Amino acid sequence: GVDLVESGGGSAQAGGSLTLSCTADEHTLEYFDMGWYRQAPGDECEVVAVINRDGSRDYDARVAGRFTISKDNAKDTMYLQMNGLKPEDTAVYYCATDPSAVVGNCRDNDYMYWGQGTQVTVSS
Repeated sequence: GVDLVESGGGSAQAGGSLTLSCTADEHTLEYFDMGWYRQAPGDECEVVAVINRDGSRDYDARVAGRFTISKDNAKDTMYLQMNGLKPEDTAVYYCATDPSAVVGNCRDNDYMYWGQGTQVTVSS
């Protein structure tokens, strides 16, 4: 399997910023397309942003222009810079390999490798 560990979650005021990190096993970011997902209480898992092996990126419309996904292959780390945070961004954020359509709870989509998640809470 592939081990993924998220960090950097926490609390922020609306309009504030947080940066999430996802540290992966060696060479994971070179071998896999990667994504950030989130899940709020009572909601289904949803994709936030994707970064492919070639560095191309894509964003969900709800975060485009506010969030930036990036990676450093040499450090085996992927990032999510979140600016202009809104209360509706409150969720557990997960990094995952091989971004695909997901349903239900994020980590129940077991054809993908997932981290353990990190909580982001945005207050108004």
